[in-house]
Amino acid sequence: QVQLVESGGGLVQAGGSLRLSCAASGRAFDVYTMGWFRQAPGKEREFVAYITGNAYNTYYTDSVKGRFTISRDNAKNMVYLQMNDLKPEDTAVYYCAAKLFGLGRDKGDYNSWGQGTHVTVSS
Repeated sequence: QVQLVESGGGLVQAGGSLRLSCAASGRAFDVYTMGWFRQAPGKEREFVAYITGNAYNTYYTDSVKGRFTISRDNAKNMVYLQMNDLKPEDTAVYYCAAKLFGLGRDKGDYNSWGQGTHVTVSS
């Protein structure tokens, strides 16, 4: 399994931007599909975006399309989530996750998780 550490969360006003980072340990990082999930207070953890190992495929949940961008740098074992035009409903703990190969919006398919980073968007 790969070890994951997120960073970059914080407090931002509505309409602002944040860039989340996820550092992965271990070798062969490019075999992992990487996902971002989020969990708001009192809600289920939900899918936000994923990117395949070669970065050829990305996918976003509808509520963030056009505002969030997932990217990765395999040379640095890093995954990023650029979040623009943030809204109060984006407030959540954001988690980075990894799965071997393939596509995946189901959190059950991911077997490595970070500890999460808090994002708070004020109105």
